[in-house]
Amino acid sequence: MRDTRESRLLLVLLIAIAFALITVDIRGGQESPVDGARQAAAAVFGPVENGVAAAVDPVGNAIGAVRDSGERHTRIAALEKENAELKAKLGSDDRNRSRLRELDAMLKTAGAGQYGIKGAQVIAIGAAQGFSWTVTLDIGARDGIERDMTVLNGSGLVGRVTTVGPSTSTVLLANDPDFTVGTRMEKSDELGFATGQGDGPLLVQLLNGKAKVKPGDRLVTFGSRADKPFVPGVPVGEVVRVDPSGGGLTRNVYVRPYVGFTKLDIVGVVVQAPQSDPRDTVLPQKPKPAPTVTVTVTPPPPDGQQTNQQKPNDGQDQQAQQDQEDATP
Repeated sequence: MRDTRESRLLLVLLIAIAFALITVDIRGGQESPVDGARQAAAAVFGPVENGVAAAVDPVGNAIGAVRDSGERHTRIAALEKENAELKAKLGSDDRNRSRLRELDAMLKTAGAGQYGIKGAQVIAIGAAQGFSWTVTLDIGARDGIERDMTVLNGSGLVGRVTTVGPSTSTVLLANDPDFTVGTRMEKSDELGFATGQGDGPLLVQLLNGKAKVKPGDRLVTFGSRADKPFVPGVPVGEVVRVDPSGGGLTRNVYVRPYVGFTKLDIVGVVVQAPQSDPRDTVLPQKPKPAPTVTVTVTPPPPDGQQTNQQKPNDGQDQQAQQDQEDATP
């Protein structure tokens, strides 16, 4: 297209329409008038993203095979062959070994909280669906995924499912400015609401303006009604800064999230909530402080005491020497 006045006006008009649609979508929430179009886009482009990721990712193929193995009894031999090939590749591939460690950590987190999860891989980021911090997963409605399900990994809360296609789903990350989750402080049980701030720490507004909180305190999800969109007890992060209370009704604290949102790979969608609130049991163990080495130094006695103690000894030595001389013929 030639750079003319008409082409520039058309470009400005298209940008304005795009921002208008984004605003309508965000304000509409679950009842967004463009939700149908977004789901249609997920249905069209989701299989393409999924296929590209599967074609270049042997670990993804293995995870998908394990995920579906319960329904494909006739493929046992094929799965064994794929697993053998995978082990051979993992022997020389540090990246794949790292991903297996991520998978192991996620399974331990799910086990500690008694969450029923569906494993998934991140196959795309920043989908053109109106959100600034999103990722696309390789599982969708065919895998039992629904909108407003909690997403986590081995470190803690990743986000929530916002759009579901047949074979893919979109997750709004916890650091997105439009993301909000109820939180509970470890031990003190103080409640609040965490909001994403992009690259910065999460902003948590505590409901108690006089709450005692300090850097290092930790938070978990409080949980939603009927466990959607958030199940309780998922680790959120650690307090790094506390604003002065100032006598207000609420108090702001800043929390460093446990999850690194710029390096997501293996995640889990919670398809079954725990029967009871896991409280703080899913939080990682705090590192034990290193033992303090104590050295005891005994000071020497003062010079005067040494002299007093030595004088009697010197006198005895002189007397013994004199007696010896007198006894000598």
